Amino acid sequence: MTGHPAPRPPHPHPRPTPTSSHKERHLMTSIGILGAGRVGANLAGKLSAAGHHVTLGVRNPERTAALAAGIAPHIAFADQRTTARTADIVINATPGDTSLARLADLRTELAGKLLVDVSNATRDAADGLPGDLCYPGSSLAEQLQAALPETHVVKALNTMLFMVMTAPETLATPPTAYLSGDDQNAKRTVTGLLGDLGWEPAWIEDLGGVTTARATEAMILVVPHILRRHGFKPFAVSLTR
Repeated sequence: MTGHPAPRPPHPHPRPTPTSSHKERHLMTSIGILGAGRVGANLAGKLSAAGHHVTLGVRNPERTAALAAGIAPHIAFADQRTTARTADIVINATPGDTSLARLADLRTELAGKLLVDVSNATRDAADGLPGDLCYPGSSLAEQLQAALPETHVVKALNTMLFMVMTAPETLATPPTAYLSGDDQNAKRTVTGLLGDLGWEPAWIEDLGGVTTARATEAMILVVPHILRRHGFKPFAVSLTR
């Protein structure tokens, strides 16, 4: 989507202003995003604007960098192996049905890293929209954690259209960002990144261990029905109280 997001309405409980040391820590964070489609590019732009050093991991870095030079001048491009090896935090924004094979091949590069998985693993329906789950009774996040035992996998941002990931305040009702992962420190780090993307603490729901990702990944099953009825309009599958 293009254009400027709607002004953010005042929130009754604004986040505290980060301390100077907090800002410095975030400015030094190196984030690698695997996948340069709409999801990856959208996240890259917002995280770069928040002060992070962002590298997009793509198949053809030279060609992609040339095409995007005028749009995202502060974002670097590299092959996916280099991106995974050099980043402090890695975001998986590759197609979910091929993510497991791609990332399992990067096991060495991802060892000791935090991997934020925002993808959903589905088989495409006849009209190209998400279809059946690739891992019924499990989840992509669980499969990734099993294949990458030395990596801290956190599932997040997989229950909304891509434009909501970086502009949650534009929805009429506050959306929910669900977190699933076995490492509490990793989830705290992801919570901080969500804050940089515009998410209020009250909008973030920690569901527990990585096995809870099978619940949020199953939420993708409602998405094609919504899109067929209402078109490609921003929405999120959220918790209201």
